[in-house]
Amino acid sequence: MAKPISAEQIEEDTKLQNSLSKIKHVVIVLSGKGGVGKSTVASNLAETLAMDGYQTGIMDLDITGPNIPKMFHVEDARLTVEQDKLIPVMVPPSLKLMSMAFLLPDKDSAVLWRGPVKMGAVRQFIEDVNWGELDFLVIDMPPGTGDEALSIAQLIPKADGAVIVTTPQDVSLLDSRKSVTFAAEVHIPVIGLIENMSGFVCPKCGEVTDIFKSGGGEATAKDMNIQFLGKVPLEAGVVSSSDEGMPIVLQDPKSKSAEAFEAIAAKIVKTVESDTATRLKDPTEKEGKQ
Repeated sequence: MAKPISAEQIEEDTKLQNSLSKIKHVVIVLSGKGGVGKSTVASNLAETLAMDGYQTGIMDLDITGPNIPKMFHVEDARLTVEQDKLIPVMVPPSLKLMSMAFLLPDKDSAVLWRGPVKMGAVRQFIEDVNWGELDFLVIDMPPGTGDEALSIAQLIPKADGAVIVTTPQDVSLLDSRKSVTFAAEVHIPVIGLIENMSGFVCPKCGEVTDIFKSGGGEATAKDMNIQFLGKVPLEAGVVSSSDEGMPIVLQDPKSKSAEAFEAIAAKIVKTVESDTATRLKDPTEKEGKQ
């Protein structure tokens, strides 16, 4: 016999749905392994959307290794509370940011949590944070397909989709395929795949050298029948801008990387808005995200 739903659970579910109802599009950034530049991609995509005029938030769900605040030079920020809601940290031009880093005693503190506790934190990041009205919420996930990814799949079943980040190396491409399979198994659409670090751009002559090979991401996307969103080159400016707390799209909007992120963001917007319009043609989806 099924266990009856408690009044407390109903209240929690209502809070969750109320928060999600104010967010038009949820984009989940995944990678099959670490070291592919996923957080750099997530932060630059979120910044690009904000610069393009979309009300945007970025949620750093790497509970044990939150790096997004460093990329915006707000790692020492602390959250405030208004009317029982956490207020996300604002970064230029108008991007809302939430991260576990803001809740730790200091930047060297370790988080030693098991699965159920992590899921509770993920839920709080959605329902207890005053995100307000958003056009896009970009969620930066930890590498792999662990507790946080499963929690998001359960808590936001109608997310617009996943953006999968890989590098051209075979070992990274192999893991990216697993991310595609994971998304299919938890019924999250795949928006597309990004090949990061796709060729090193010489800062002196501009010549591109394929250090990690090139083209593997596009071939993998074709083989798995998903959209290829584009290539982001490896530039010295991307590394320095991240360390300085200013995404490359803001620091050097004319760089090849910034141009790549702009083109990729445009594809993501077109894809999710097209998919939303298609879903709304179905009478059962007229109410949008539930």
